Amino acid sequence: MELDRERMCRLALLLCQHWQGRYLRRSLQGLEHATAFFSLGGEEQKKRLTPAAYDQLLPYIRQGDNSALGAQLQKTLDKCRALGVHLLFSIDDDFPNLLRETADPPELLFVAGEREILHWPQLAIVGSRKASPSGIKQAEQIARELAVVGLVISSGLALGIDAAAHRGCLSAGGKTIAVLGSGLDQLYPRRNLNLSQQIIAEGGAIISEYPFGMAPQAANFPKRNRIVTGLALGTLVVEAAERSGSLISASLALEENREVFAVPGSINNPLSRGCHKLIKQGAILVEGARDIAEHLSTSIQGQLALLAPELESLKTDKSVAGEEEWALKGVLQYVGFDPISLDEIQMASGLAADEISVQLMELEINGQICQQAGLYQRLK
Repeated sequence: MELDRERMCRLALLLCQHWQGRYLRRSLQGLEHATAFFSLGGEEQKKRLTPAAYDQLLPYIRQGDNSALGAQLQKTLDKCRALGVHLLFSIDDDFPNLLRETADPPELLFVAGEREILHWPQLAIVGSRKASPSGIKQAEQIARELAVVGLVISSGLALGIDAAAHRGCLSAGGKTIAVLGSGLDQLYPRRNLNLSQQIIAEGGAIISEYPFGMAPQAANFPKRNRIVTGLALGTLVVEAAERSGSLISASLALEENREVFAVPGSINNPLSRGCHKLIKQGAILVEGARDIAEHLSTSIQGQLALLAPELESLKTDKSVAGEEEWALKGVLQYVGFDPISLDEIQMASGLAADEISVQLMELEINGQICQQAGLYQRLK
């Protein structure tokens, strides 16, 4: 990968300032180009950098590629070339405009995959890493249905709701973007390695503002969230505790005048409290993809017209409808969206335990309920 002098100067300033975009902006204040920084006198350069950053940059100014910083820059470029990673600077014409407009945009993105989709209309989907089975199902279904009408789904590749959103989008042949809180070569969590490979293979993108070798750190993830929400027209929260990173994401979206959506849940589910809090504060209550598409219809340029027939085809599978009709006459009517034990079902229904077990197994196979820790919960 070859960069022009302006971008090499920006890369050098980012590297010596721990890849912090706000530090780069401060060091370039009043300057039209990064190259102008290197024409300043030493005292003026010192004023614009921390002592540690200046000490690291000075040998590069004097020795170029023969300095330690020069070697690090070349190593970064070599790795980009080897891994097929593109460096997208905030000054580039193809840097996403929505992200550029945010209060604290990244000055550089490492992009693996198709960078063109960063400009497509997007919805961010976020939520709990320890999501319930019903929350996982909701995230997958909404992502799938919105992918059908052309929305890109962006999230953070975490376990739980993030991964469900990526999977749901891919299942409809859609494009999805994963934003990491680590370097692209330090994928986290490793359990989602196959998912990340599928995202790339199916025309999506994995992006990060962090350099190669940067391990996942707790402080990185709240910062990562501003990119997830900054790329998107709106953010949907599916299951979040009252204090969670997902609520930070929602706050970031609100600060940028983006839409915030939330899926309500059971009052007995701690993971519903964050969503209920958002709804009380004015977030748009979501029961399905249509609610989101209607609010974003202007932004997705008339694609709402495609929504009705496509969603109906997803929702009216004859075999599933028949199974539900049969099941509602039996055990399903006693299984709600809150977990319930076999004994409680037997007490409420008056049916024999073996008959209940058979029906529960059928319902679980059909994907209408799930069983966790001996308790049963309805999924749809």
